[in-house]
Amino acid sequence: MSPTVAAAAEKQAEQLRQDGNAYFKKDRFGAAIDAYTEAIALCPNVPIYWTNRALCHRKRNEWTRVEEDCRIAIQLDHHSVKAHYMLGLALLQRKEYAEGVRELEKAVDLGRGANPKGYMVEEIWQELAKAKYLLWEHESTGRSWELQNLKEVCAAALKEKHFLDASHMEGFVDENAKFTLDQLEALDRVFNKAAEDDSPTEVPDYLCCKITLDIFRDPVITPSGVTYERAVILDHLQKVGKFDPITRDPLYPSQLVPNLAIKEAVRSYLDAHGWAYKMD
Repeated sequence: MSPTVAAAAEKQAEQLRQDGNAYFKKDRFGAAIDAYTEAIALCPNVPIYWTNRALCHRKRNEWTRVEEDCRIAIQLDHHSVKAHYMLGLALLQRKEYAEGVRELEKAVDLGRGANPKGYMVEEIWQELAKAKYLLWEHESTGRSWELQNLKEVCAAALKEKHFLDASHMEGFVDENAKFTLDQLEALDRVFNKAAEDDSPTEVPDYLCCKITLDIFRDPVITPSGVTYERAVILDHLQKVGKFDPITRDPLYPSQLVPNLAIKEAVRSYLDAHGWAYKMD
């Protein structure tokens, strides 16, 4: 293809993209899909054409097509936030929770790097939190069932042992009964301890932002040593003033540093306590 022809194709494809955007804004998703499809036919290596079409398929709940378009977009641009995001949603629709969560995590990380205060980062985090909670709920249900079954088997074995021992320990029945009762109580303690991580409690204060009181997502630390949620403190600095809301010391965005220790602590806590992903 000559440079002149290529330039003409690019110009036509861009006009088709704009037409598709106009159709999308009017909820004419079928017409938008047609426009993006024509743009793709002219310039198949432009990732935004694929993600725009995927978004239309998403609006129509055509999740298989969303997945197909997003996978191609990611091949063209590994850093496409929208492609990873919508691919994650499509995988969750197929109940591929683990893979869907991985794609949403990629989208969050890429989005934070591009625009930590952007609306998409918050939207993706909400979907990621829901997915993580569903994954925890699915796995914890299985764990609870297994623990309960194992506990019942162990308790039955102890009671059977008590019955067999009692038949050979005349004169020591009361002592044997007390020993068995102690063992059953110990069994309860062991299984209750095993179930602790799946039992919702309060998230430790040091893992929560002092402004929102929510668990950290992207923590940053100030020169004063106070840790905040990045988007929240940036919003404060922009709308309220260039000072630390707790210490009142002067503070500028350039002084914020990622708190990697807290971020890792939050990650570890959430890995062990998936219920903490539940959004109010």
